[in-house]
Amino acid sequence: MRANRLGGLACLAAILVAVAASFRYLGADFHGVVEEEGRRAMARFVLEFFPPDVSPQFLRKIGFASLQTLAVSLLGTAIPMIIGGLLALPAAGRLGWPAKWLARSLLNALRSMPELVWAALMVLAAGIGPFAGTLALTLHTTGVLGRLFAESLENASPVAETSLRDLGAGPVARFVYGTLPLIAPQCLGYVLYRWEMNIRMSTILGFVGGGGLGQLLYFHLSLLQMAQSSTVLVAMIVLVLLDDALSGWARRALSAQAH
Repeated sequence: MRANRLGGLACLAAILVAVAASFRYLGADFHGVVEEEGRRAMARFVLEFFPPDVSPQFLRKIGFASLQTLAVSLLGTAIPMIIGGLLALPAAGRLGWPAKWLARSLLNALRSMPELVWAALMVLAAGIGPFAGTLALTLHTTGVLGRLFAESLENASPVAETSLRDLGAGPVARFVYGTLPLIAPQCLGYVLYRWEMNIRMSTILGFVGGGGLGQLLYFHLSLLQMAQSSTVLVAMIVLVLLDDALSGWARRALSAQAH
Protein backbone atom coordinates (compact mmCIF):
# COMPACT_ATOMS: atom_id res chain seq x y z
CA MET A 1 0.00 0.00 0.00
CA ARG A 2 2.81 2.40 0.94
CA ALA A 3 4.70 1.52 -2.25
CA ASN A 4 1.61 2.30 -4.35
CA ARG A 5 1.17 5.63 -2.58
CA LEU A 6 4.80 6.57 -3.11
CA GLY A 7 4.52 5.56 -6.77
CA GLY A 8 1.44 7.75 -7.21
CA LEU A 9 3.14 10.73 -5.55
CA ALA A 10 6.22 10.25 -7.73
CA CYS A 11 4.03 10.16 -10.86
CA LEU A 12 2.20 13.34 -9.78
CA ALA A 13 5.51 15.10 -9.06
CA ALA A 14 6.84 14.08 -12.47
CA ILE A 15 3.73 15.50 -14.17
CA LEU A 16 4.04 18.81 -12.28
CA VAL A 17 7.72 19.08 -13.20
CA ALA A 18 6.89 18.35 -16.84
CA VAL A 19 4.17 21.04 -16.86
CA ALA A 20 6.51 23.62 -15.32
CA ALA A 21 9.27 22.70 -17.75
CA SER A 22 6.82 23.03 -20.66
CA PHE A 23 5.90 26.61 -19.63
CA ARG A 24 9.59 27.50 -19.38
CA TYR A 25 10.49 25.82 -22.68
CA LEU A 26 7.68 27.58 -24.56
CA GLY A 27 8.55 30.95 -23.02
CA ALA A 28 4.95 31.55 -21.91
CA ASP A 29 4.43 35.24 -21.08
CA PHE A 30 1.06 35.95 -19.45
CA HIS A 31 1.96 39.61 -18.89
CA GLY A 32 1.20 40.45 -22.51
CA VAL A 33 -2.26 38.92 -22.20
CA VAL A 34 -3.35 40.84 -19.11
CA GLU A 35 -1.64 44.20 -19.69
CA GLU A 36 -3.82 47.11 -20.75
CA GLU A 37 -2.47 47.49 -24.28
CA GLY A 38 -3.09 43.83 -25.07
CA ARG A 39 -6.61 43.97 -23.66
CA ARG A 40 -7.40 47.05 -25.71
CA ALA A 41 -6.10 45.45 -28.89
CA MET A 42 -8.25 42.35 -28.30
CA ALA A 43 -11.30 44.50 -27.54
CA ARG A 44 -10.84 46.51 -30.76
CA PHE A 45 -10.52 43.32 -32.77
CA VAL A 46 -13.68 41.82 -31.25
CA LEU A 47 -15.68 45.00 -31.80
CA GLU A 48 -14.85 44.86 -35.51
CA PHE A 49 -17.11 41.80 -35.79
CA PHE A 50 -20.20 43.78 -34.78
CA PRO A 51 -22.79 44.12 -36.08
CA PRO A 52 -22.96 40.88 -38.11
CA ASP A 53 -24.29 40.88 -41.64
CA VAL A 54 -27.90 39.65 -41.53
CA SER A 55 -28.96 40.65 -45.02
CA PRO A 56 -31.28 38.08 -46.64
CA GLN A 57 -28.89 37.47 -49.53
CA PHE A 58 -25.97 36.69 -47.23
CA LEU A 59 -28.11 34.57 -44.90
CA ARG A 60 -29.09 32.42 -47.88
CA LYS A 61 -25.40 31.94 -48.61
CA ILE A 62 -24.85 30.99 -44.96
CA GLY A 63 -27.69 28.48 -45.09
CA PHE A 64 -26.24 26.81 -48.19
CA ALA A 65 -22.76 26.64 -46.63
CA SER A 66 -24.20 25.24 -43.39
CA LEU A 67 -25.93 22.46 -45.31
CA GLN A 68 -22.63 21.75 -47.08
CA THR A 69 -20.81 21.50 -43.75
CA LEU A 70 -23.49 19.22 -42.34
CA ALA A 71 -23.43 17.00 -45.43
CA VAL A 72 -19.61 16.74 -45.33
CA SER A 73 -19.63 15.75 -41.66
CA LEU A 74 -22.50 13.28 -42.14
CA LEU A 75 -20.94 11.48 -45.10
CA GLY A 76 -17.52 11.70 -43.45
CA THR A 77 -18.98 9.73 -40.53
CA ALA A 78 -21.49 7.38 -42.16
CA ILE A 79 -19.09 5.96 -44.75
CA PRO A 80 -16.32 5.28 -42.18
CA MET A 81 -18.90 3.63 -39.92
CA ILE A 82 -19.40 0.98 -42.61
CA ILE A 83 -15.79 0.64 -43.77
CA GLY A 84 -14.43 0.81 -40.22
CA GLY A 85 -16.90 -1.86 -39.15
CA LEU A 86 -15.71 -4.17 -41.89
CA LEU A 87 -12.04 -3.55 -41.08
CA ALA A 88 -12.71 -4.04 -37.37
CA LEU A 89 -13.40 -7.74 -37.86
CA PRO A 90 -9.90 -8.64 -39.07
CA ALA A 91 -8.36 -5.98 -36.79
CA ALA A 92 -9.91 -7.76 -33.79
CA GLY A 93 -8.29 -11.04 -34.84
CA ARG A 94 -11.43 -12.67 -36.19
CA LEU A 95 -9.77 -13.69 -39.45
CA GLY A 96 -6.34 -14.75 -38.20
CA TRP A 97 -3.10 -13.01 -37.29
CA PRO A 98 -1.92 -11.98 -40.80
CA ALA A 99 -5.26 -10.26 -41.48
CA LYS A 100 -5.14 -8.67 -38.03
CA TRP A 101 -1.71 -7.20 -38.65
CA LEU A 102 -2.66 -5.87 -42.08
CA ALA A 103 -5.94 -4.36 -40.88
CA ARG A 104 -4.37 -2.72 -37.83
CA SER A 105 -1.53 -1.33 -39.93
CA LEU A 106 -4.01 0.20 -42.36
CA LEU A 107 -6.13 1.70 -39.57
CA ASN A 108 -3.04 3.09 -37.87
CA ALA A 109 -1.86 4.69 -41.11
CA LEU A 110 -5.26 6.25 -41.81
CA ARG A 111 -5.71 7.84 -38.40
CA SER A 112 -2.08 8.84 -37.86
CA MET A 113 -2.32 11.44 -40.64
CA PRO A 114 -4.30 14.54 -39.50
CA GLU A 115 -7.44 15.58 -41.32
CA LEU A 116 -5.81 18.77 -42.59
CA VAL A 117 -3.07 16.77 -44.30
CA TRP A 118 -5.61 14.43 -45.86
CA ALA A 119 -7.61 17.50 -46.98
CA ALA A 120 -4.56 19.05 -48.64
CA LEU A 121 -3.93 15.80 -50.51
CA MET A 122 -7.58 15.40 -51.50
CA VAL A 123 -7.75 18.99 -52.77
CA LEU A 124 -4.85 18.16 -55.09
CA ALA A 125 -6.61 14.99 -56.23
CA ALA A 126 -10.28 16.05 -56.35
CA GLY A 127 -10.06 19.84 -56.52
CA ILE A 128 -11.29 22.52 -54.14
CA GLY A 129 -14.75 21.90 -52.72
CA PRO A 130 -16.79 19.86 -50.25
CA PHE A 131 -15.96 16.54 -51.93
CA ALA A 132 -12.30 16.94 -50.94
CA GLY A 133 -13.36 17.62 -47.35
CA THR A 134 -15.61 14.57 -47.37
CA LEU A 135 -12.78 12.34 -48.58
CA ALA A 136 -10.39 13.73 -45.96
CA LEU A 137 -12.84 13.11 -43.10
CA THR A 138 -13.68 9.66 -44.47
CA LEU A 139 -10.07 8.51 -44.54
CA HIS A 140 -9.16 9.74 -41.07
CA THR A 141 -12.44 8.73 -39.42
CA THR A 142 -12.22 5.24 -40.89
CA GLY A 143 -8.96 4.75 -39.01
CA VAL A 144 -10.43 6.08 -35.77
CA LEU A 145 -13.74 4.19 -35.83
CA GLY A 146 -12.17 0.99 -37.12
CA ARG A 147 -9.77 0.92 -34.18
CA LEU A 148 -12.51 1.72 -31.65
CA PHE A 149 -14.80 -0.95 -33.11
CA ALA A 150 -11.97 -3.49 -33.02
CA GLU A 151 -11.27 -2.76 -29.35
CA SER A 152 -14.98 -3.15 -28.56
CA LEU A 153 -14.96 -6.54 -30.26
CA GLU A 154 -11.87 -7.64 -28.36
CA ASN A 155 -13.34 -6.57 -25.02
CA ALA A 156 -16.78 -8.11 -25.62
CA SER A 157 -17.75 -11.03 -23.41
CA PRO A 158 -17.44 -14.37 -25.28
CA VAL A 159 -20.17 -16.01 -23.19
CA ALA A 160 -23.00 -15.36 -25.63
CA GLU A 161 -21.05 -16.66 -28.63
CA THR A 162 -19.93 -19.73 -26.68
CA SER A 163 -23.53 -20.54 -25.76
CA LEU A 164 -24.67 -20.18 -29.35
CA ARG A 165 -21.78 -22.35 -30.55
CA ASP A 166 -22.81 -25.06 -28.12
CA LEU A 167 -26.29 -24.90 -29.62
CA GLY A 168 -24.85 -25.50 -33.10
CA ALA A 169 -24.94 -21.95 -34.49
CA GLY A 170 -22.48 -20.99 -37.21
CA PRO A 171 -19.85 -18.22 -36.92
CA VAL A 172 -21.99 -15.57 -38.65
CA ALA A 173 -25.04 -16.31 -36.50
CA ARG A 174 -22.87 -16.33 -33.36
CA PHE A 175 -21.51 -12.90 -34.20
CA VAL A 176 -24.82 -11.36 -35.30
CA TYR A 177 -26.90 -12.65 -32.39
CA GLY A 178 -24.22 -13.00 -29.73
CA THR A 179 -21.59 -10.25 -29.92
CA LEU A 180 -23.16 -7.56 -32.09
CA PRO A 181 -26.02 -6.74 -29.68
CA LEU A 182 -23.45 -6.36 -26.87
CA ILE A 183 -21.25 -3.83 -28.64
CA ALA A 184 -23.86 -1.99 -30.76
CA PRO A 185 -24.74 0.72 -28.15
CA GLN A 186 -21.07 1.42 -27.45
CA CYS A 187 -20.19 1.57 -31.16
CA LEU A 188 -23.12 3.89 -31.88
CA GLY A 189 -21.90 6.11 -29.06
CA TYR A 190 -18.48 6.24 -30.74
CA VAL A 191 -20.13 7.16 -34.05
CA LEU A 192 -22.19 9.97 -32.52
CA TYR A 193 -19.19 11.39 -30.70
CA ARG A 194 -17.11 11.25 -33.85
CA TRP A 195 -19.89 13.01 -35.76
CA GLU A 196 -19.69 15.86 -33.26
CA MET A 197 -15.96 16.12 -33.87
CA ASN A 198 -16.39 15.93 -37.64
CA ILE A 199 -18.82 18.85 -37.67
CA ARG A 200 -16.18 20.98 -35.98
CA MET A 201 -13.42 19.60 -38.17
CA SER A 202 -15.39 20.13 -41.39
CA THR A 203 -15.48 23.86 -40.62
CA ILE A 204 -11.69 23.85 -40.23
CA LEU A 205 -11.16 21.88 -43.44
CA GLY A 206 -12.75 24.75 -45.32
CA PHE A 207 -9.59 26.76 -44.71
CA VAL A 208 -7.69 24.41 -47.02
CA GLY A 209 -10.44 24.24 -49.64
CA GLY A 210 -12.81 21.70 -48.07
CA GLY A 211 -15.93 23.79 -48.72
CA GLY A 212 -18.73 24.72 -46.35
CA LEU A 213 -18.68 27.34 -43.61
CA GLY A 214 -14.91 27.11 -43.15
CA GLN A 215 -14.18 28.07 -46.72
CA LEU A 216 -16.67 30.94 -46.47
CA LEU A 217 -15.03 32.15 -43.24
CA TYR A 218 -11.56 32.01 -44.79
CA PHE A 219 -12.76 33.98 -47.81
CA HIS A 220 -14.29 36.83 -45.81
CA LEU A 221 -11.48 36.97 -43.25
CA SER A 222 -8.90 37.23 -46.02
CA LEU A 223 -10.82 40.28 -47.34
CA LEU A 224 -11.14 41.72 -43.80
CA GLN A 225 -14.93 41.61 -44.11
CA MET A 226 -15.56 41.27 -40.39
CA ALA A 227 -19.36 41.66 -40.46
CA GLN A 228 -19.70 38.72 -42.83
CA SER A 229 -17.11 36.73 -40.86
CA SER A 230 -19.12 37.35 -37.69
CA THR A 231 -22.24 35.87 -39.28
CA VAL A 232 -20.30 32.79 -40.36
CA LEU A 233 -18.95 32.33 -36.82
CA VAL A 234 -22.46 32.58 -35.37
CA ALA A 235 -23.65 29.95 -37.87
CA MET A 236 -20.78 27.66 -36.80
CA ILE A 237 -21.71 28.04 -33.13
CA VAL A 238 -25.40 27.36 -33.82
CA LEU A 239 -24.55 24.28 -35.88
CA VAL A 240 -22.32 22.87 -33.13
CA LEU A 241 -24.94 23.56 -30.44
CA LEU A 242 -27.63 21.81 -32.47
CA ASP A 243 -25.35 18.85 -33.05
CA ASP A 244 -24.47 18.66 -29.34
CA ALA A 245 -28.16 18.66 -28.43
CA LEU A 246 -29.03 16.01 -31.02
CA SER A 247 -26.14 13.68 -30.17
CA GLY A 248 -26.78 14.12 -26.43
CA TRP A 249 -30.41 13.15 -26.92
CA ALA A 250 -29.41 10.13 -29.02
CA ARG A 251 -26.89 8.95 -26.40
CA ARG A 252 -29.46 9.26 -23.62
CA ALA A 253 -31.93 7.27 -25.70
CA LEU A 254 -29.32 4.56 -26.32
CA SER A 255 -28.42 4.47 -22.63
CA ALA A 256 -32.08 4.14 -21.61
CA GLN A 257 -32.60 1.34 -24.13
CA ALA A 258 -29.51 -0.50 -22.88
CA HIS A 259 -30.82 -0.44 -19.33
